[in-house]
Amino acid sequence: MHNEFTAIIERAGEWFIAYCPEIPGANGQGRTIEECRESLKEAIMLIMEDRRKDALRGVPKEATQEVVIIK
Repeated sequence: MHNEFTAIIERAGEWFIAYCPEIPGANGQGRTIEECRESLKEAIMLIMEDRRKDALRGVPKEATQEVVIIK
């Protein structure tokens, strides 16, 4: 699946910090922009995985589940 999110990256002393406005709570940090971006990417993936699991908890077992791909 292809997803695109916005990364806002700022310098904070010797560190870079980042957040994603589309995913509240998704933050990253690193000593380089690349480390910071990777940290943010991991945070987004963890949050999305958790939200997906949480959202599917109440789905009835007899319901049909399909994957919808948006490009």
